[in-house]
Amino acid sequence: MMINFQVSSFSTYILNLLFLLVLFLPTTYGDCGCTDSGSTQSDNSTALKYKLGAIASILVASAVGVSIPLLGKKIKALRPENDFFFVIKAFAAGVILATGFIHVLPDAFSRLTSPCLNQNPWGNFPFTGFFAMLSSIGTLMVDAYATSYFNRMHLIKQAGADEEKEDEHEGHLHVHTHATHGHAHGSVIPSEGTELTRRRVIAQVLELGIIFHSVIIGVDLGANQSVSTIRPLLVALSFHQFFEGVGLGGCIAQAKFKSKSAAIMSLFFSLTTPLGIAIGIGVASTYKDNSPTALIIEGTFNALAAGILIYMALVDLLAADFMNPRLQKNVKIQLWSNISLLLGAGFMSLIAKWA
Repeated sequence: MMINFQVSSFSTYILNLLFLLVLFLPTTYGDCGCTDSGSTQSDNSTALKYKLGAIASILVASAVGVSIPLLGKKIKALRPENDFFFVIKAFAAGVILATGFIHVLPDAFSRLTSPCLNQNPWGNFPFTGFFAMLSSIGTLMVDAYATSYFNRMHLIKQAGADEEKEDEHEGHLHVHTHATHGHAHGSVIPSEGTELTRRRVIAQVLELGIIFHSVIIGVDLGANQSVSTIRPLLVALSFHQFFEGVGLGGCIAQAKFKSKSAAIMSLFFSLTTPLGIAIGIGVASTYKDNSPTALIIEGTFNALAAGILIYMALVDLLAADFMNPRLQKNVKIQLWSNISLLLGAGFMSLIAKWA
């Protein structure tokens, strides 16, 4: 069996990140030079109803979106080995790319260049681009080192299996033949095993970037007291999470995780935005999204998430699939994949008008 990231350890890591985010939230209270618009108790009550509706709507949309690609076992067209899966993946990659460029990165720029922050240093250096660049480079390193590490573990495990086989045979010549075979087998990792390792790394790193962003947008919605702002956000974010779920679900499906591991990853994605909304509701009375600490934390997390999402969409999803020999040899699938990519990016960009 191919050694892969332990999903339980990954889940624990994500929970720790969420805990740290919640831990820092109380430090975002307080005033800065910017003022907030007041809201009445009636407005707050109505806003709370919409927020609770948003939790249910986004939870369902996220769960449905991430589950669709995982239904490949039941629906032939959604199976990773099917050529049409390239078209689905292209749409999902377009959604993730637009999420990074159109939704997350502009939000990070808006927060880290806010007039509520001191000009020195925030106004004297493009921190948003810098953080996004660092996270892209960091994602590349994690991508490369994780893949290398698990490939080495596969070699060690394979070598041990070959040695056990050799010990079962008698006769010097027979053992020598198997030893030679074992050496050749261990020198080159089977392409299928290497590809599976890559896809498992991709799926989990991609989920990390999405979770960063999902918690932030959830907290923003939950802390907002304006009904006129929450109402369109409820619909827009439901579509946002649905399409994002399709992208992540496609990666999880191709990684061929066991059912339990796939369910855990899907559950984490589905719950993060509703959890963020719940946190936002809990701190709504004292939370100020234009306080300096809130702007810095949210801006930094969004910039980091943008770098991860853009790297993953371009390098691990689009470049890998569009340069795949199966796609290169099929002009029809190439055409549909390009159209699907533009549609995914287009739909997600259009949602930015409301969210």
